[in-house]
Amino acid sequence: MGLLGLWGFVVFILCFLVLAYVPLQTHASSRSSINRKNLVVEPLVKGLCASMVIGHGYKCQELEVTTKDGYILSLQRIPEGRRESGGIGTKKQSVIIQHGVMVDGMIWFMNSPEQNLPMILADSGFDVWIVNSRGTRYSRRHTFLDPSNDEFWNWCLDDLVAYDLPAVFDFVYNLTGQKIHYVGHSLGTLMALTSFSERQLVHQVKSAALLSPVAFLSHMKTALGVIAARSLLSEALTLLRVAEFDPRGLLVKGYVRSVCASPGVDCSDMMSAMTGPNCCLNSSAVDQLLLHDNLQPTSTKNMVHLAQIVRYGVLAKYNHLEPQNMMKIPENIFPQSYYNLSNIPHDLPLFLSYGGQDALSDVADVQNLIDRLKSHDVDKLNVQYIKDYAHADHIMALNAKDIVYNAIVTFFKHQ
Repeated sequence: MGLLGLWGFVVFILCFLVLAYVPLQTHASSRSSINRKNLVVEPLVKGLCASMVIGHGYKCQELEVTTKDGYILSLQRIPEGRRESGGIGTKKQSVIIQHGVMVDGMIWFMNSPEQNLPMILADSGFDVWIVNSRGTRYSRRHTFLDPSNDEFWNWCLDDLVAYDLPAVFDFVYNLTGQKIHYVGHSLGTLMALTSFSERQLVHQVKSAALLSPVAFLSHMKTALGVIAARSLLSEALTLLRVAEFDPRGLLVKGYVRSVCASPGVDCSDMMSAMTGPNCCLNSSAVDQLLLHDNLQPTSTKNMVHLAQIVRYGVLAKYNHLEPQNMMKIPENIFPQSYYNLSNIPHDLPLFLSYGGQDALSDVADVQNLIDRLKSHDVDKLNVQYIKDYAHADHIMALNAKDIVYNAIVTFFKHQ
């Protein structure tokens, strides 16, 4: 497709989105991906500790970590369980918890203290650290850039790997002086796997638990994700200088509405349409996530990168080809641009948990990942398959404590 043809496609898509969005305007927020400025912390301006943790009887610290490229990340620390009194100075094993795309650290607290992973880990004797990635509500600051500046959003997975995770690991490692356990969900697993494949963090990490692990997206079944990845929508937004990809904004909401009108696409249950049929979610938790502005922005460039991984069928670094060449086959990517998962240290303890109903982290793609880890030390690779789980069950299921979290606690304590 030539540049003129692509611009025609862009104009068509945007016209379609605006027309599709009109019926929703009476219920929509006035914010959009184009004109929002300086959204800092909303609606929970008092911070994650005060909003979700301290009221349940846990100590919690609000901390900040600055990356080498200037992003100021919000980090929460739960140093002990509710019934402990040892204090922050007590030596205990640390766990860093990293969320996925278009959510933030809030996602881990949708259920009660007895059912959410950070508090279960704290009550099990771990020093817990919750990350909020750049661009999300608590991490919308930079040493000199403002979120209204397009340059603030000029980043993708490669930058999260090169800057965000190292900054957080360095901060926790320097403070505690010991190796760190890691928990990631979805994009948080992709960040870890690519980091480990680049031999980053491997001297600081003690073990890693990867929930709904993502390394390949070739078999993704969610219609919303597949159509978005293959339609060049995110590239179109890039050309129009829409640098912030806001799931609550006019363009993205309009696009979702248009996809939901496609034949064979059922959006009556939006969570299932995005993640697969989750078996065990608390409906009030789902409502809180979808209806109370808990979906978070990411960069359009990051969405382009994820779309490239879907289209190419390989785990590669961002393809900086001109927009008219975006759909070309992987041979256009230099070999050194691939993330080589065989470089992950064979003796790094890994716990993988995936679900049979997951529409994003599909069983076939997870099996592809496991195949790439076939040289891993047998006693260092633990794989858990849960037939009824979909993508969100690993972080929001009411029975995740019994099925997944207790297994993670046991895995960490054995390292």
